[in-house]
Amino acid sequence: MTTIDLTGKTVLVTGGARGLGAETARQAVAAGANVVLTDVLDEDGAATAAALGDRARYRHHDVTSEQGWAEVVAFAVETFGGLHGLVNNAGISTGSFLADESVEQFRRVLDINLTGVFIGMKAAIPAMRAVGGGSIVNISSAAGLMGLALTAGYGASKWGVRGLSKIGAVELGTERIRVNSVHPGMTYTPMTASVGIQQGEGNYPNTPMGRVGEPHEIAAATVFLLSDAASYVTGAELAVDGGWTTGPTVKYVMGQ
Repeated sequence: MTTIDLTGKTVLVTGGARGLGAETARQAVAAGANVVLTDVLDEDGAATAAALGDRARYRHHDVTSEQGWAEVVAFAVETFGGLHGLVNNAGISTGSFLADESVEQFRRVLDINLTGVFIGMKAAIPAMRAVGGGSIVNISSAAGLMGLALTAGYGASKWGVRGLSKIGAVELGTERIRVNSVHPGMTYTPMTASVGIQQGEGNYPNTPMGRVGEPHEIAAATVFLLSDAASYVTGAELAVDGGWTTGPTVKYVMGQ
């Protein structure tokens, strides 16, 4: 039986300063990986890397910049000897109706959430080819599996990430580079806490499980996909959402 072991591998995690990205970095280090975590939140990112010890490094990184991507991939290779895993986690959200969202905001969300993933995949592929393969995990969303109100730009970007992941899986499979997407449901992070999301049973009745997810639950799925335990998994879309995208809850159907 294969266990979650990333010993000797190097993983790059974007949006790694806090929340889901920081927890993914923590679990990857715990599984034996070297980690380069990137973000634009420099103080939080540096603190996260310092807390993870000698096998973690932080770099400032704008995911919309081709030059920025070239630099962080080169840093990972030069510092740790190669790049075996990429977690495209950086992203921003929206909260407007489609008719109200500005074109400027829509474009900004797609630039970060989708174009940033595309540039990242392109930047990482040569480094993964150089080590004989790798694993790319793109963090999409439950909003990339269903139509969700108030997510025009965000939802469109996450549907795009889902599709881009499948294209990558088809094109890169023979090169031993696996590409999968993870689709978190509502998850308790600093971002969602700021808009009133609460932890605990019964605090999110929209899901069959009745609660929001925790970062460690989504990170565990991500680290699994990075590892050789998922060696025959590519092109998958893994919903980690408490059943949210499966269908309406019993209470909803019964009008409760």
